[in-house]
Amino acid sequence: MKFVLIFGPQAVGKMTVGHELEKITDLQLFHNHMTIELVNPFFDYGTREGKRLVGLFREELFKAMAKSDQSGMIFTYVWAFDIKEDWEYVEKVCQLFESEGGSVYFVELEADLEERLVRNRSTYRLEQKASKRNIERSENDLLKSMDQYRLNSYEGEIERANYIRINNTNLTAAEVASQVREHFEL
Repeated sequence: MKFVLIFGPQAVGKMTVGHELEKITDLQLFHNHMTIELVNPFFDYGTREGKRLVGLFREELFKAMAKSDQSGMIFTYVWAFDIKEDWEYVEKVCQLFESEGGSVYFVELEADLEERLVRNRSTYRLEQKASKRNIERSENDLLKSMDQYRLNSYEGEIERANYIRINNTNLTAAEVASQVREHFEL
C-alpha cells in the first residue's frame, strides 16, 4: 500500500497534480475537497460539526484503504506548519498506513502567488470544488491564509526519507506528476 500526501497552499495545484499522478500510476486520488463538498451543503467546513464530519469520513476511508489490497491512494492537504494540530493530523494519517505495512510519500508543492491566483479561477478547480466558485471569497481566503499560516515548510523541516519539494510555478501538472512518479518509482 502506497500513500502519497500532496500538500501545499491553496490553488498550488495539489488536486490537478494528483489527478495526473492517478493517470500514470495505479493509485487512486482522494482530494481533500471530496469530503468538504460532501458535507458543505449541510454544515459549513468552517464549523465544528463540519470539520468533525469531514474528519470522520476521511479517517474511515483511510482506515479501509490501509487494510485493503488496493495499490494505494493520493491525498491532498493544506498543511499549516505553524499549527501543532496539523502536524499531529498528518502523523496520525501516516501511522494509519504505516501500521498496516504501507509506505508514505510526501510531495510538497509551492508556486508564486500570481500563478496561484490564476489557478484559483481554473475551470477544473471550479468544476471539482463547488465551495470555490465564489471567486471573491476564495481569493480572499487564499490571501488571508498567507497572513495567518505558514503553508510551506522550512528547508529541512520535513525529515522523512520519502519527501520531495517541487516549485511548480512554471510546470504543468503532468510534468510534476511525472517527476513524482520517477522520484519515488511509483
